[in-house]
Amino acid sequence: MLHTEARDLPYDELYEALIASHEGLSAEQSHLLNARLVLLLANQIGDAQVLRAAFSAARAGLPATAAQTPQ
Repeated sequence: MLHTEARDLPYDELYEALIASHEGLSAEQSHLLNARLVLLLANQIGDAQVLRAAFSAARAGLPATAAQTPQ
């Protein structure tokens, strides 16, 4: 089950840490960091059904033009 409600986490601090992890990186390095982060967190979660639900929910939240399949 994918939890989408807010939890008791320091969201502002976590956001700042995420942004700081991207400082000084090229766009390509930033994309690689995001991919590695997703895989690390996926391993931590360890539930393929939850991960698929999260991928779907994240994509559904994109603006229509950004969610279109690239040609």
